Parts: sequence; structure tokens; C-alpha cells
Amino acid sequence: MVSKTSVFFDTNVLIYQFDKTAPRKQKQAIGLIERYGFDGKAMISTQVAQEFMNVALKGFAVKLSPIEVELIVNDLLKPLCVHSPSFDFYQRALKLCAFNSINFYDALIVQAALDCGCVKLYSEDMQDGQQFDSLTIINPFT
Repeated sequence: MVSKTSVFFDTNVLIYQFDKTAPRKQKQAIGLIERYGFDGKAMISTQVAQEFMNVALKGFAVKLSPIEVELIVNDLLKPLCVHSPSFDFYQRALKLCAFNSINFYDALIVQAALDCGCVKLYSEDMQDGQQFDSLTIINPFT
């Protein structure tokens, strides 16, 4: 159930919780996930899940095995993943991209957060404090 405290995580929040090369960011990511992720207040989209799995399998300094990633999918990603795309969603994201100064993939993240009724989008990839309707971008790593 969506509430006024619902938040959306961009992929980098999930990635940093496993990044031992950036301990400050890792600690902040873990804190966000513990604060919002286990009580139904945090959400992600299938795009975030796919990006995370791609990075986990080939982008981490110590790559995770498919079995390890599957455990993360079941324990963390699956419970958070509440948004799947539709063609109407893509059309809304394209309009968001056209009328705002964000790239297409960021527009997909923002539109998914808007579709989910989230009030905060945690991401380091977009401008901290930027507003999209009732959604505020927050860079937790600044």
C-alpha cells in the first residue's frame, strides 16, 4: 500500500550496499534500505532490478555468482519491485523526458516513482532537490 512516506530507490542505492570500496556510501545505502525497505515503504521498478542484476553479475569488483544474485532477488528485490512497464508508462516517460532536462532512462525511473505515488526518489544520478510534481529527488550520498 502506498503512503505519503513511500520512497523509490534508484539502482545506485541497491548497488552501494554491496560496494566495499565506498564504505561511506555503503553505510548510507544500508541505512536507507533498513529504514524503508523492510516495512513496505520502499519501491523499485523492474528496470532497477534488471540494472542491479547486470551490475552484480559483471560490474562489482568481486562479481557475484548467479546463485548469489538469485538470493538477493528473492530476499530484497522481489519484495520491493512493485512497478512493471506498460506502453502507456513509456509514453508518459517520453513526455517527461521531452519537457524536462533528464535523459530517457532517468525519465523511466522518475515516471515509475510517480506511478507508484512515491514522494521521494533516492538517486545520485539526478539533481538533488529537483521536483517532479509531488516527487522530490534526494541524493543520499552528498
